[in-house]
Parts: sequence; C-alpha cells; structure tokens
Amino acid sequence: MGNLGATEILLILVVVVLLFGGRKIPELMKGIGQGMKEFKKASRLDDESDKVSSEHKDEEKK
Repeated sequence: MGNLGATEILLILVVVVLLFGGRKIPELMKGIGQGMKEFKKASRLDDESDKVSSEHKDEEKK
C-alpha cells in the first residue's frame, strides 16, 4: 500500500497540474516551503526554551 511506482507518481502530478494549473504550482510550492521554514524555526525556539527551563529547574533543585 505504501509503495508508489512511477505510474502512480506521474498520475498524481497530472492531477495536481489539472487542479491547480501550471502557473499556480510554483506559488503553492513557495508557500509550502515558507510554512516548513517557519515550523522548523518555531520548533527550534521551542526546543531551546525547553532546554533553558529544564536547566533552570535543575539548578533550583541543588
């Protein structure tokens, strides 16, 4: 079920082009890329704040 062959990928690409049109696809990909970049940035900030808060809690225990 999880294996996609060349035919399936080609069919998916054709459907995407038909739905969005050739001009909208670059805009769509740009938006997805920016969203992923913001998500990664927020995740890193969240991880850093977790590390700082856990280090602060460890210091308080001592």
